[in-house]
Amino acid sequence: MENTSKKPTFAVSLLTVAFLFVVIIVQVMVAGSPDIHMTLVFSITFAVLLLMATGTKWSAIEDGILHGCKIATVPMLILMFIGMLIPALIASGTIPALIYYGLKIINPKVFLLTAALICSIASMCTGSSWTTGGTFGVAFMGISIGLGIPPAITAGAVVSGAVIGDKLSPLSDSTNLAAGVSEANLFSHIRSMLYTTVPAYVVSLVIYTLLGMKYSASTIDTTAVDAILEGISANFNVTASYAAISLIPLLSVIVMAVKKVNALAAMVVASLIAMFIAMIAQGYSILEMMAFMNYGFGIDTGVAAVDKLLNRGGIQAMMWTVSLGYLGLSYGGILEKTGTLEALLNKMAGLTRNARNLIITHILSSIVVNFISASQYVAIIIPGRMYLPAYMKLGIRNDVASRTCEDSGTVTSPLVPWGLCGVFFTGALGVSTMEYLPYAILCYLTPVVAIIYAITGKFIWKKEEETTYIAADNDAK
Repeated sequence: MENTSKKPTFAVSLLTVAFLFVVIIVQVMVAGSPDIHMTLVFSITFAVLLLMATGTKWSAIEDGILHGCKIATVPMLILMFIGMLIPALIASGTIPALIYYGLKIINPKVFLLTAALICSIASMCTGSSWTTGGTFGVAFMGISIGLGIPPAITAGAVVSGAVIGDKLSPLSDSTNLAAGVSEANLFSHIRSMLYTTVPAYVVSLVIYTLLGMKYSASTIDTTAVDAILEGISANFNVTASYAAISLIPLLSVIVMAVKKVNALAAMVVASLIAMFIAMIAQGYSILEMMAFMNYGFGIDTGVAAVDKLLNRGGIQAMMWTVSLGYLGLSYGGILEKTGTLEALLNKMAGLTRNARNLIITHILSSIVVNFISASQYVAIIIPGRMYLPAYMKLGIRNDVASRTCEDSGTVTSPLVPWGLCGVFFTGALGVSTMEYLPYAILCYLTPVVAIIYAITGKFIWKKEEETTYIAADNDAK
């Protein structure tokens, strides 16, 4: 049956979105609480009532809810399986070994730089910021506590490093999605992104180096570090040979990601490998491992700091985050399927008469869509397809359009507290989005670089300049 639902006007759409931002500002800024589940429920209720009162049919709203939940299902399953993987990695000794040797080897002055660099390398290899955050990121969070470095700063460095893979790796789904949406060659798209990403990345690394300079051996509580080292070595085998064995689950995740094994399957396989290592080497029973993977790892080492580092994870611990993801995506699905987003973006279409205005409008639109849809995929697809004809009309190359999709849609996703990436990093790293947001430098510096290029006209290539890349692109294909 044909859907005759009335499309919302710009005023209705603006009021719908304004309500969300007002109540969230009151919730987070005034009340100081990151728990926005009920805030989203109230926002969904307000949106449904307002849309239905102005002519939108329930069938369109229901389609939006189902659409949002469909988008959320696979990422939320990955989140649950990472919740299962973390305690398995702890029980097998993987994370304890990384924390142990990290505390012994890494100089506090270069810790933040090291965290960002290693996470960026791992995410480039896997194409996944989530895999990186749920493995290397967790280990760095543990090391930071031992070194006395604030978790929020560490989480920001981890996120900045992890998002590099989402943006530049040819294995990344968002990289391929942006190229496809803008009808650009994948490798031309990646080359184009280097112009905005590399400057932002280098500046981010410099800032992390400067931030780390205030931490040194003299600022570390050596008594606390020694207690952590002793607590870990007393309860886990951290000899060099066993530490190497304990890295097998982590290496398996990287190999499977490079081989393009489904992310869900990769999480399950790595969890099973870690579980068997824990059972064989640490003596845990199958029932104990099942309990750990469901409810989180639990141990009483006699050292409070070690217990705090290691007693975490589990499927159930991720359900707070999963429920937030479903609520956020349901809200975004409603706005997308009822035409609310379309009404807002159409109002901005008149701002695309030249390259400068087009790119700035595209960036701002994607960021807004990211915050109101809770999905980087929606933030890439809808503005990307909407503004592509304007790029073509102005004779601007498609890889500039695709680059802009990622300069705004991909990198700002971890900054949305109720978005897919935001809820993931909150759940995996144990630090709220609002806490790590000021330190996720790459995430907001990249759009700034892109806007500077738009204003100055630098690296905004026209179609006639594309011939120099044709041979390279054909080779890449």
